[in-house]
Amino acid sequence: MMAVEVQSVSFRYSTGRGVEDVGLQASPGELVGIVGPNSAGKSTLLRLLSKVVSPHRGRILIEGRNIATLSRVALARRVAVLPQDFHVAFPFHVAEVVLMGRFPHATVTPWGALHDSPRDWAAAQAALEATGVAHLVSRRIDELSGGERQLVSLARALAQEAPILLLDEPTAHLDLRHQRIILEILLTRHRQGQGTTILVSHDLNLAAEHCHRLLLLAEGRVVAVGHPEEVITQKHLEPAYGCPVTVERHPVSGRPRVQGILNQHDTHAERSITLRM
Repeated sequence: MMAVEVQSVSFRYSTGRGVEDVGLQASPGELVGIVGPNSAGKSTLLRLLSKVVSPHRGRILIEGRNIATLSRVALARRVAVLPQDFHVAFPFHVAEVVLMGRFPHATVTPWGALHDSPRDWAAAQAALEATGVAHLVSRRIDELSGGERQLVSLARALAQEAPILLLDEPTAHLDLRHQRIILEILLTRHRQGQGTTILVSHDLNLAAEHCHRLLLLAEGRVVAVGHPEEVITQKHLEPAYGCPVTVERHPVSGRPRVQGILNQHDTHAERSITLRM
């Protein structure tokens, strides 16, 4: 049984943007990357997978169950989300923020959910240690750097203990150290068989190097889906991104690696760049 199945899904916002007839499958334990230019529909697809919005056509199955039939709490027990922008309205302490990830498993009373079981604390502690932020438990979230906040957000998602993890640009706006930390956490999770991950990324080379399979979107439609070698090609990337690209092979891994040509219209000069947007 597939962990995730997106079956001919279409959705449009009032602006007309969205996705059209998108299909995707993710097997248990697989790391799947969603790539494409701005406004391609990548984040919209994650919003559909997390039931923030619902398909106008098609259906989404999570572990064989139609997402439309799942309550939000039931879905949150199966799917955790790491958003691109992490905001907490009040200056909670780090421990409190991470424990928020336990809400789907909490005891619910007429006064709200309670996080008081030993399992909740154990899950939160394990997530804090896995992300290397256990030493920050008594700090307020608004006192942390951007990289530290992103790690706390990831800890909250891991504390949820959901078998499916959705990540929207998890390394965006982070320095190299924090990018590497988050990437190592995700790769360790998969080496240990701890779940399925669907990753949205503008970094084509990162996605090509580490994902088992890729989905390339452009203007809300599927351009290509398959192994990185099948998707990261000049044939697929040039029309999707609207610029010339050169695809090479990584000298060690053999995975595809993208170089591009950026046209400078004001000077008519060209220079090589690595496609990291």
